[in-house]
Amino acid sequence: MKQNITVIKRQGSSFKDKLFLPAIYDGAKITFKHLFNNVTDINAVDTLEYPEEQPTDITSSYRGLHRLTHRADDSIACVACFMCATACPANCIFIEATEREDGKDEKMPEIFMIDTLECVFCGYCVEACPCDAIRMDTGIFSLTGNSREDFVLGKEQLLSYKGAFGEEFSHARN
Repeated sequence: MKQNITVIKRQGSSFKDKLFLPAIYDGAKITFKHLFNNVTDINAVDTLEYPEEQPTDITSSYRGLHRLTHRADDSIACVACFMCATACPANCIFIEATEREDGKDEKMPEIFMIDTLECVFCGYCVEACPCDAIRMDTGIFSLTGNSREDFVLGKEQLLSYKGAFGEEFSHARN
């Protein structure tokens, strides 16, 4: 059986190509051209004086800081099903469930904590939640603190955040 084999000559076999100096020169030329253009026309450089100027291009699909939603009757929408904690690849969500007193569901979270230093802000917790209880639509994209505890968000803090894009309540059943 005869095979059709095509031999292709390898590029860059000359001494000049093996030195890589022409390629380094071309790259440096482009870099210095951009540097010269930016230095001579400083107004053409798009900058943001953060934190005095806040970004205005944050859309509703932006994944910001987490929040827990309420139902229309102001009860917590979370039923402590642990789906968000299970879906989280960083294992940064800790939930401890308790029995619900209002009769709406079987249980609710007694403790709900998110460690934002470990969170990768992937949004899997939002996708996994069957009750639309957790969202990442606060519009808060900058979180600062002085200690590690400042970055661990508790249930009360997560419930206090409001949605930045209009929708406040969970779409889950009441």
